[in-house]
Amino acid sequence: MQDDRLRDSDVRSLTDAEWFQRLEAIGEESGYFAPLGSMHSAMFLDDASTLLVTFDTVKGIRQSQGAQLPLGHLIAKSRRWSHLGLIAHHDTWFRDRSVYGFFDRLIEDAFFEDFDQVVFYGAGMCGYAAAAFSVAAPGATVILIQPQATLDPRIAGWDPRFTEMRRTDFTDRYGFAPDMTEGAGPVYVIFDPEQSLDAMHAALFARSYTTLLPCPHLGRDIAGALDGMRILPSILTAAGTGAFDARLFRTFYRSRRNYLPYLKSLMARLDRDGRPYLNAFLCNNVAQRLNAPDFARRLAEIEAELIRAGLPFPPIATVGA
Repeated sequence: MQDDRLRDSDVRSLTDAEWFQRLEAIGEESGYFAPLGSMHSAMFLDDASTLLVTFDTVKGIRQSQGAQLPLGHLIAKSRRWSHLGLIAHHDTWFRDRSVYGFFDRLIEDAFFEDFDQVVFYGAGMCGYAAAAFSVAAPGATVILIQPQATLDPRIAGWDPRFTEMRRTDFTDRYGFAPDMTEGAGPVYVIFDPEQSLDAMHAALFARSYTTLLPCPHLGRDIAGALDGMRILPSILTAAGTGAFDARLFRTFYRSRRNYLPYLKSLMARLDRDGRPYLNAFLCNNVAQRLNAPDFARRLAEIEAELIRAGLPFPPIATVGA
């Protein structure tokens, strides 16, 4: 049996060619692994009537997953679900005729009709693809993190981040991602409203069946933050069981209260906004609950700054008192 749980150090030492050979062996054992032209691949784990469809990049998988396998594959295998993983070898936004043809064949073969529950997931570039190709599976639940709606400069010319994609056609088949979600089941768009470009793309997804889930202060890598909070697998698992909704997301998202990168971002924001009293309460709370010397240090600084300014320090039980 092909071992897909090699030690992290062993897997990270593989070249990309060796890594693809490993994916091919795992895919052939459990379903299939298929190159889609020269820039994309598909990996299928055939198990149960729940299907998780994910979109990833080689770089994203190899940098963020210790097992060097798509997160969707790991979740599906642990739950005994099926998984279809689309992998881009580079930043292509999956705008390739080989990928179109692959989904065309799935539609012709009524592939998605074999599953009782289908979930499409992707983040950023891969969020665009998850939305764009969800049209192949009517009724699917769609989870999108910081997706782009399109990079067509006539619509999104205000987004300067991906100028190398300006000549890529986003107007032909599977093109404008928000329109491709029509016919889907519930669609969820997770974004940081303080990241203005991401928020503008999110607004283009607004539909009656779409729920926008704003997450202030999470920054430019929301998928990484949710994974760091250890709630991203829970989100996808809940979606696969049909239980995910905005209320459950907010329950999961309470984990941010113990996630130091988020709390540091919030502390910095309160500093920028000139709100020392609120920041003092935040720093005191975090310093007392977590091993967070930066917050204890900032609390002492705020107290000193207020005293120098002749202002009262808020009546809180400070750390060490």
